[in-house]
Amino acid sequence: MRITGISTHVVGTPWRNLTYVQVHTDEGLTGVGETRMLGRTDALIGYLREAEVNHIKGSDPFAVEDLVRRMKYGDYGRAGEIVMSAIACVETACWDIKGKALGVPVWQLLGGRANASDNRIKAYANGWYTVERTPEAFHRAAEAVVARGYQALKLDPFGTGNFELDHAETVRSLSLVEAVRDAIGPERELLLEMHGRFSPATAIRLAKDLEEFAPSWLEEPVPPENLKALAKVAAKTTLPIATGERIHDRIEFRELFESQAADIIQPDLGHLGGISEMRKLAATAETHYVLIAPHNVGGSVLTAASLQLAGCTPNFKILEHFNDFADAEIKKVVKGAPEVVDGYFTLSEEPGLGVELDTDAAAEFPQQQARFDLWAEGWEKREGTNK
Repeated sequence: MRITGISTHVVGTPWRNLTYVQVHTDEGLTGVGETRMLGRTDALIGYLREAEVNHIKGSDPFAVEDLVRRMKYGDYGRAGEIVMSAIACVETACWDIKGKALGVPVWQLLGGRANASDNRIKAYANGWYTVERTPEAFHRAAEAVVARGYQALKLDPFGTGNFELDHAETVRSLSLVEAVRDAIGPERELLLEMHGRFSPATAIRLAKDLEEFAPSWLEEPVPPENLKALAKVAAKTTLPIATGERIHDRIEFRELFESQAADIIQPDLGHLGGISEMRKLAATAETHYVLIAPHNVGGSVLTAASLQLAGCTPNFKILEHFNDFADAEIKKVVKGAPEVVDGYFTLSEEPGLGVELDTDAAAEFPQQQARFDLWAEGWEKREGTNK
C-alpha cells in the first residue's frame, strides 16, 4: 500500500481554525488527522503542500516511524510548531489507515487496554464559563455542567491578570472559585488554569489561597519557557502542577521530568507529532511517576485520537473536552464523533480512529481570520476565549 496524496480541509471559527488532513492510498483506504491552529493555518497548509511532494506521496502508511523521521529531520531544519502539527495530522491519519486495514481500533495496535475491565475514559469540561464574571453566573454555569453528568471541570477565574493580580481582582477570582466548588460539591474534580501568565511570587500567593478549594491541579502558573520558575512554584505549594500544552517536541520534556516540577503533563497530540510521539512521551512520563492529561481543544478527530492513546496508557489521568460548550455546531463535521455520557467517553471498538470526516459539512465552515487574545477587556462577552 502506498500514499497517493493528501487533501486538506480547514474548518473555521472566530478564535481558531481546525485543519483536517485526509491521507489517500492506492488501495482505496483513506485516513484522517487533525490539528488546530491559532493564527498559523496558512503556514501549516504551505508546509503540508511541500511535505506532500518531498516526503508523503509514495510512502508506506504502515511505516509511520520512517515517515515521521523524514518529515521531522529530512529538510535539515529544527521542527517547531508548524512542522510538528503537520506531522501530527499525517501520522494520525496513517494510524487510522492501519487500523482500518487490519480491522481493529488503534488502541489495540498500541498494546491493548491498560485497564481491561473498564472501557471508559474520564472527561473534564472546558469552555463552559464564557458568562458574566460573577459568582452567581459561575455557580449557575457550573451547575449546568454537573447536570450534564460531568465529574470534572476546568476554569480560569483570573480575568485579565498578568504577572500580578491586585487585591480586588484576587478577591473576585477567589469568589468565582468558591462559587464553582460550592456548585459541584467536594466529590467532583476542580481544575484551575492560569494560562502561564503570573510571576512565581504571584502564583505562589494564589496557590496558597486556593488550597482550601482542593483543586486537582494548578495549570501553567508561570510562563512555560522557564522551568526553574515553575520548580520554584511547585516547591512552595501542595497543589499538583500541570503544564506542557505549549511544548511541541517530546524531547523538550526531558528537563521538565528531571526538575520534578510537574505532576501532570498536558501535551497536545495535534502539535506534538501525533499518536506515536505521544505514546513514547507517556511511557517516559510513567518512569518519572508523572500522569498525562492531554490538552484537547480541537475537534472530534483530535478527541478520537487522544482516546486511542488513553485506552492503552497506564498513567493516563483525564481528557479535556471542549466541543460540548464551544463551537458545538461544528461537531457535525465528523461522523461518529466521541460523546461524553455521565462524565466519561466510551473507548471505541471501531477500526482505526472510529470516525470519518464529512467534507461537505466541513465546507460549511470556511477558514476565518482567527484571533485568540486572553488579555482583552470584556472577555466574558467574546466567543471562544477559553483555551
